[in-house]
Amino acid sequence: MSFLQPLARTSSRWSHIRTLASSASSRPARDCSRITPPYPKLVSNLEKVKRVLDNRPLTLAEKILYSHLTEPEGVKPIRGQTYLKLSPDASAQMAILQFMLAGMPTTAVPTSIHCDHLIVGHKGAAQDLVKSVENNKEIFNFLESAAEKYGMSFWKPGSGIIHQIVLENYAAPGLLMLGTDSHTPNAGGLGAIAIGVGGADAVDAMANIPWELKAPEVIGVKLTGKLNGWTSPKDVILHLVGKLTVRGGTGHIIEYFGPGIETLSCTGMGTICNMGAEVGATTSLFPFVNSMASYLHATGRGPVAEAARHNANFLRADEGAVYDKVIEINLSELEPYINGPFTPDLATPLSKFADVVRKNGWKDEVKVGLIGSCTNSSYEDMDRVTSLAKQAVEKGIKSKAGFFITPGSEQIRATIERDGQTGVLEKVGGVVLANACGPCIGQWTRDDLNDKEENAILTSFNRNFKNRNDGNSTTMNFLTSPELVTAMSLSGKLTFNPLTDPLVDASGNEFMLQPPYGDNLPKDGFIPGNLSYMPADVSKPNPSVEINVDPKSTRLQVLEPFGPGPEGEFTDLQVLLKVKGKCTTDHISAAGPWLKYKGHLENISNNTLNGALNADNDKVNVVKNVFTGEEGAIHEVGRDYQKLGKPWIVVTDHNYGEGSAREHAALQMRYLGCPMILARSFARIHQTNLKKQGVLPLTFADPADWEKMHGGDVIESTVGVADLVAGRPGKNDTPEGGEISLVVRRPNGEKYEIRALHTMSKDQVQWFKKGSALNAARG
Repeated sequence: MSFLQPLARTSSRWSHIRTLASSASSRPARDCSRITPPYPKLVSNLEKVKRVLDNRPLTLAEKILYSHLTEPEGVKPIRGQTYLKLSPDASAQMAILQFMLAGMPTTAVPTSIHCDHLIVGHKGAAQDLVKSVENNKEIFNFLESAAEKYGMSFWKPGSGIIHQIVLENYAAPGLLMLGTDSHTPNAGGLGAIAIGVGGADAVDAMANIPWELKAPEVIGVKLTGKLNGWTSPKDVILHLVGKLTVRGGTGHIIEYFGPGIETLSCTGMGTICNMGAEVGATTSLFPFVNSMASYLHATGRGPVAEAARHNANFLRADEGAVYDKVIEINLSELEPYINGPFTPDLATPLSKFADVVRKNGWKDEVKVGLIGSCTNSSYEDMDRVTSLAKQAVEKGIKSKAGFFITPGSEQIRATIERDGQTGVLEKVGGVVLANACGPCIGQWTRDDLNDKEENAILTSFNRNFKNRNDGNSTTMNFLTSPELVTAMSLSGKLTFNPLTDPLVDASGNEFMLQPPYGDNLPKDGFIPGNLSYMPADVSKPNPSVEINVDPKSTRLQVLEPFGPGPEGEFTDLQVLLKVKGKCTTDHISAAGPWLKYKGHLENISNNTLNGALNADNDKVNVVKNVFTGEEGAIHEVGRDYQKLGKPWIVVTDHNYGEGSAREHAALQMRYLGCPMILARSFARIHQTNLKKQGVLPLTFADPADWEKMHGGDVIESTVGVADLVAGRPGKNDTPEGGEISLVVRRPNGEKYEIRALHTMSKDQVQWFKKGSALNAARG
């Protein structure tokens, strides 16, 4: 589920939370005062910061970030070093449960709730939505009552996916937006700095607490040329993910520039920014261009477009701005890509993909093709796909693979139904699912597969980790454009290349698919569809509303504050597990059927690290209990240690916590008694989520030291934690971090020392000391 906080009338704060053709006619203009950024104030703030920075040229990312500093003249930002205190332009069950602990009568800025994670894709939109609403009635009633009590807008189940709704209704050039989902950067397609965070960060925004971020470095991506033929905006990011890898963007913002940006649609730029999350980037964004103005007008936000035009200089990088790294992509030379399986950065050009299939011995079959999701569900995507489906219908053939379509919003669903795309897609064998995340987040019931049967699916999604879509570890999800998903589904073959290979029509004659084409925006404008899904324009808090949580519920559980952190050094920390290889938030806290427990911390904790590979025995979710000598599931052994009063830690590999901004992955560790994680490296969002919940994230000073440690070892003592919590400078401390030493004892009594590094700011130290950020905020 998701929550969004639109822009307040007199402030520039946004927060989001998840539970989370230029010729086109425009929607009627609406009151945009609440969603138009306060450009004069932002420009004024930026001028103050520029004076501190000796008026050096700034990238667009810097301009937007620095214009939102809470004290524009109080700090000299240094990329990659300085922690910034920001007032975001305001943009889950768990987030609401945390906000309830804050004791506030209403949110400090307007907030809305979106329900998009609990709708299962199976038979089709009508049946699936009714069944999902009934199965999740307790959750949706809780969210709706919370919305009424605290004055939040409630987007009902079926309204769409948060990122598409944000793009259609709330995003604007120059915003600084927070959202409790890693794909919040989708709004970068409208020139916003939109950053994925955990629910606790969103609660900060809801409570009017400045948000902290280490000033990111900036990767500049220069686009030249123009996409043509079978290439699409999705191929830009699929290519870039292959170049940067899943952690190549960590600590960076990706900023696009160059003449090629003028050739892209607004929603195409959204697709590129959306999947930038897969390289670990803080966010991605584009400068203000004409296609953004066209999209704003088409979605009824003409006043926002005109305000942006008047501030166009603010909404682009300064001439002479210097990037920390520059990558150039010639769109005219780019070819389609297919990425996967099991990781989004395994990028293969289409021309070489058939050889890869044969080399790996994969079955030459596309079992299912799925298009849509928050990444690729725009009108342009659907129109281009329909151009291919029309050719198939005219030739009398249907998709040989299962074919599912997920509209991103009710507006998209209604508009493509009116314009005929839906009918064509159904004639070719497509099944239109509900306007929700569905199979992309693991909410998918499959009838076409035997358990553990190896199979290949093609999707236009953004993420493809094992078990993610259908719970089957042998399902290979290949990420590609909606156009390629459609073409390869028509063929049914994994080796099919529509640029070189023919299809066979109903009469047995070969024919070539012509390249896809379509309109960026509907010629007759968008229509809203079912208005009952939408929230009222203005919501006021109703303190008389009672939010009742049944203590016997298996789906909802009122949160209790965590206890305080340590007063001094740690002693006798048991190493529960040493994790080997990729350990995403899906591995730490699985989605799919587990999502029904998102509001019940105790129950969802039963999936803790159930996808993690134990480096000591090469088994998944199997660890030895050092006190009994028996093996058990990781969460079971962790609970046993907790009952014995034995705090435990996990030693992990590179990029720990990659993937979704799923704060449960941090909450569960803390809940089960884990006060510290020691990793080779962390993904940004998860590292912050751990800090927010009072867990100390440390990295090996020498990543090779990961090899030394094993499950069953004991961290006998630490040096540096006492100085950290006491606020005293320790060894090699800086305002942005320092060193912690660990004395480790093996089971045979041998001892060794590990040097570890922390990145705790002064505020984050207080979170750790108090036991969580929320505890610190309450005083």
